[in-house]
Amino acid sequence: MDIVQAYLQISPDPSIWLVQVFLVVLATVSCNFLLMRLIDLAEKIVARTESIWDDALLEAARIPVRLTVWLLGISIAATLLKQVGPNAFLDLLPELRRVVFIFIGALFLTRLISHLEVNLLDPARVSKPMDQTTAKAVAKLLRLSVIITAVLVALQTLGYSVSGVLAFGGIGGVAVGFASKDLLSNFFGGLMLYLDKPFKVGDWIRSPDRAIEGTVEDIGWRLTRIRTFDKRPLYIPNSMFASIVVENPSRMTNRRISENLGIRYEDGERMAPICSAIRQMLREHPEIDQAQTQIVHFTSYGQSHLEFMVYCLTRTTEWVKYHAVKEDVLLRIMAIVREHGAEFAYPTQTLHLASLPGREASGGPEAAGVQSGMPPR
Repeated sequence: MDIVQAYLQISPDPSIWLVQVFLVVLATVSCNFLLMRLIDLAEKIVARTESIWDDALLEAARIPVRLTVWLLGISIAATLLKQVGPNAFLDLLPELRRVVFIFIGALFLTRLISHLEVNLLDPARVSKPMDQTTAKAVAKLLRLSVIITAVLVALQTLGYSVSGVLAFGGIGGVAVGFASKDLLSNFFGGLMLYLDKPFKVGDWIRSPDRAIEGTVEDIGWRLTRIRTFDKRPLYIPNSMFASIVVENPSRMTNRRISENLGIRYEDGERMAPICSAIRQMLREHPEIDQAQTQIVHFTSYGQSHLEFMVYCLTRTTEWVKYHAVKEDVLLRIMAIVREHGAEFAYPTQTLHLASLPGREASGGPEAAGVQSGMPPR
């Protein structure tokens, strides 16, 4: 700004210095428009490349470049106005300008980190996308580091002692730690989730200990957001995951079909061929994993049926497709049972009536009623 004061002389006549300030603002707007067009042109050129850095740099620089141009324009205009008359606010301009430059640099770095995070997760940009949970954790740590560094540098620029601030933080850390015990426990709980990775964003998880079940949408430093199957958001403090059992069905390798079925007692001689045919069907089914356990055996005598078990595992773990495979297996079992002339059993009771002495010989109405199945009068 000293160069501006050396080469630009402002007239005390308001009709002149207002024009000079207007020209500075006009030049600022023109430079801003020109730089934005140049960035648009550069984005079209780098769109043909496969690098994850060039478009991230350009997109991250768009807003900081615009803010820098406006900051320079406003600073030049304010320096010109300072020559017209003294102003207490204009005296603070150099320190304020340096602080704004620091935060513009921090804004550029945080935007660059965010765009790199998106590029690293995009399968169209990288052959092996980074794990979403890891990428989010690293990006959050880097952004936090940039913000803390920017604040400390800004304080140092304004004349505050950074060592004094750090010393105060060390002394007050104990008090703050006791006051924010739950906050710290949630923070370290989130850190353990990022390190241990019991689940990641997009996984379906459930807890047998608590009424927790749904899809993980976000893992923050304090809360984990889960979307339940009825589409309600569920916010869980991270510290809770250190004391509960979490099941991650998304990482299952197979889904199980386990059914106990029964046929009639009068179809007992058909049990062995039915089980053999079902075993053959499972061995030939394209959606049944042949490397996993398969069980089809007669297991028990029920009260009104002969029970056999069908146990196998599907290749798919997808919920909807699994039910389609299970439906197909059960329909094939039904067809096999019918092909062998058997029927599935349902609860029945057989009542045996012993004839009284002399009733059958006399042929009275009571005996006739029992024989015909009619109730006695």
